[in-house]
Amino acid sequence: MPQKPRVFHDPSELRVAIRQAQASGQRVGLVPTMGALHEGHLSLVAESQKSCDLTVVTIFVNPTQFAPGEDFEKYPRTLDTDLELLSRFEPVWVLAPEVEAMYPPGSTTEVKAPQIARMLEGEFRPTHFDGVATIVLKLFQVAPADAAYFGQKDFQQVRVIEEMVRDLLVPIEVVRCPIVREEDGLAMSSRNRYLSADERQIALSISQTLDAACLQIERHATNATTLCAEMLQCLRDDGVVPEYVTIADPRTLKSVETIEAEVVILVAAKVGTTRLIDNMLVSPPSSR
Repeated sequence: MPQKPRVFHDPSELRVAIRQAQASGQRVGLVPTMGALHEGHLSLVAESQKSCDLTVVTIFVNPTQFAPGEDFEKYPRTLDTDLELLSRFEPVWVLAPEVEAMYPPGSTTEVKAPQIARMLEGEFRPTHFDGVATIVLKLFQVAPADAAYFGQKDFQQVRVIEEMVRDLLVPIEVVRCPIVREEDGLAMSSRNRYLSADERQIALSISQTLDAACLQIERHATNATTLCAEMLQCLRDDGVVPEYVTIADPRTLKSVETIEAEVVILVAAKVGTTRLIDNMLVSPPSSR
């Protein structure tokens, strides 16, 4: 019978337990989440278990990465269901702290996210990545794992964390894992549950438009400006409201004009009131 994960609410208690596990020779993996787990999150746990003896999953809806008017209050909190889902893995520990445990009363220290955070998401959500960098660094302190696993769906977020780890000399390996999609192509996200049935069908335009652009690049299309314009038009025609569409260098996230090497195509858009992001990596034939 599956056994529920061991749950910690006190970050200090978790830190001591991890250090003891590492002292006994165990390699520890970390999967930071905000809960409302789906198969995308679970794929990160599975990836951690391939090379780690113990996996720690953090479940914490971080207030500092939400701007006023965003969905912090309504963000789904489903701890009991999350623990049931995690019971298929063993051994797994879970940190589910209260806000006061991660942000003690009177806390004023913040992490300024690296420069790569200022573009794309940073233009539409200016405080978001500072909040992400702050909580991830805190989690790296309270859960000092050997490796941390993040999903490619939040491509810019992974790059922000990679840069922060490099710049601040954090002794942890950052592992980027592939996007997990529904059978119809929609990228898995905790926010998908906000979509009505009609909106969910409309949302498929995002992955379909990305697929079409990748296909064009694989067939030798090289003009990124033209491709982006076509993608924007397709999304709008399908009832999606795009915030940005860009074809960028996967390392710097700076837009490219001519596609000569591997690129990442990034999209952020609203379907109804729900904001969704997605991306795909693609290489032109000439770079293979």
